[in-house]
Amino acid sequence: MNTQGRLVSVAFGILALFVAASFEARAAAPETAKLKTISLGFVSQRTQAEVEPQFREFVDYVARKLSMEGKVVVAPSPLQLAKLLEEKKVDFYTDSPYPTYVINKQGAARLLLRRWRGGMAEYHSVLFAKRDGGAAGLENLRGKIVAFEDPGSTSGYFLPKVFLLKKGFRLTEKPALEAKIGPKEIGYIFTHSTHKSIELVLAGKAAAGAFSNDDYGRLDDKGKAALSVLAETETFPRNLVSIRKDLDNATTQRLKEVLLGMHEDPEGRKILERLDGTAKFDALPGGEQAVRRKLVELFRSREKK
Repeated sequence: MNTQGRLVSVAFGILALFVAASFEARAAAPETAKLKTISLGFVSQRTQAEVEPQFREFVDYVARKLSMEGKVVVAPSPLQLAKLLEEKKVDFYTDSPYPTYVINKQGAARLLLRRWRGGMAEYHSVLFAKRDGGAAGLENLRGKIVAFEDPGSTSGYFLPKVFLLKKGFRLTEKPALEAKIGPKEIGYIFTHSTHKSIELVLAGKAAAGAFSNDDYGRLDDKGKAALSVLAETETFPRNLVSIRKDLDNATTQRLKEVLLGMHEDPEGRKILERLDGTAKFDALPGGEQAVRRKLVELFRSREKK
């Protein structure tokens, strides 16, 4: 081959490499658009610095399995977390039934799995009174004050409130224990503490209180002996995992696989135990639509009453 032929051959070789590199770049372009960080959202009035250590080990484990970076994002309210989901600043979150309902009804997230928080798949609310000299039944609560935990609590407020509404009682929030209460209504206040609710009931300042069955189970024999159970509500999933609605299918499926298998991995199991005693994640009982329907049936018609 002469000199001119060799130059032409080299030129074609360089052109071929350039074209190949261009195709590789185009093929790799979608990869750069893929999610690089998986963000876990959490609703809390506490600061980011206070909340993050609680979830850091967990989110790092999940992110490592997904070949991503992990991030914890704290929102001060359910509606603000819903906004972060809509803005793609949060990819998944875990919470109890009522906050989950509030967040997901905004349209930015959907249910994925059930979380066995505290080792429990499901729980319910217990309405209790003082055993000696307290309310003997639900009818005795008319004209009196009931101590609920806080407005965002499923077991400490919403489940018992809805239960009483379904029984035909009229409930009205009161600003203080001393507030005037009509003879046909049940007044209620928020104590922001299970311990405080029990304390008010035992002191005779509140006719009844409400907490979860696992709160009741943690009482010692003396504590249980001092209280009488007036009623127990229906059972609900203890905790739920949701993802933002537009999370891509591949990431959604992989995240689901990682969470479902976490309790079978020795490292994962230890991390779950340190995360509020989580036993495992499993499938939604009856499927996503069944659980969503149950949340809507319970909360939508009653939340403003």
